[in-house]
Amino acid sequence: MTEKAAVHHESWIQTEIQHFVATSPGNCLGKEEFEPAFGKPLVGFSNGADPLYDEYVAHIGNFYLTPLKTFQQAFPEQQTVTAAELTVISWILPSTAATRKDHSIRNRHPSERWARTRYYGEKFNEALRRHVVDRLLDQGISAMAPVLAPFWQKSMDGPYAPCSNWSERHAAYAAGLGTFGLCDGLITPVGKAIRTGSVVARCPIPPSPRPYTDHHAWCLHYSHGTCGKCIPRCPVNAISHSGHDKKRCMAYTHEVMSAYLIKTYQIKTYACGLCQAGVPCMDHIPAPEEG
Repeated sequence: MTEKAAVHHESWIQTEIQHFVATSPGNCLGKEEFEPAFGKPLVGFSNGADPLYDEYVAHIGNFYLTPLKTFQQAFPEQQTVTAAELTVISWILPSTAATRKDHSIRNRHPSERWARTRYYGEKFNEALRRHVVDRLLDQGISAMAPVLAPFWQKSMDGPYAPCSNWSERHAAYAAGLGTFGLCDGLITPVGKAIRTGSVVARCPIPPSPRPYTDHHAWCLHYSHGTCGKCIPRCPVNAISHSGHDKKRCMAYTHEVMSAYLIKTYQIKTYACGLCQAGVPCMDHIPAPEEG
């Protein structure tokens, strides 16, 4: 593929994702009166041969999939493909201002808009993944969405458990879209009240600039020794100055909150996310003075 064609695909994919988010009726909160779940998305790209992906395997565990391994599992007939031929397309779907406002004033349970974003918004995110894959296939480009693959799975093994064999937040970090905060949320230019998505395609595209060298660069706790405002936001003390207790968080979110959401909103999902709202990094990269 020529450089001109690669740049063309970059622009086309960005436009396709943004258009789908702006026009699809599926981008909604599932109410009788239409209300969008997400605002304008951010889109970034990373190369399949980026050394970061091997670093993820080294830190997370051998079960973690690189772009090459996930692509080869999806397309076993394409075993000669190289990692450098692959691009990981990543996007950020920001929650709306109304959702963030509602959620910011809650201190124990998720707001209804937040719960609806988690349920209906993620259904839309699945549709977006499929749409991107289908549009690429229409162009003769092999593509797949790792989290929709039958071999995607969660794991309770390794030092970062619970985790999965493909992380869309880590793909977004590689694509220059955000860095991790104290609560493990991804802080992006539109904040961390977000959803992420990704697709792996056999279509080399110039990787997006990565405006940081540290995976905690945009978190004031790590970069300036300040903030920590997500700590008191957690209703079960799963966040401390030492980091995020993922197992305690999961137990509350998947068990206690799952029952609450069914009873209160009649939505069968799990959600909490209080640490992602009512904090300086909720909707932007925080400035040092905000800590």
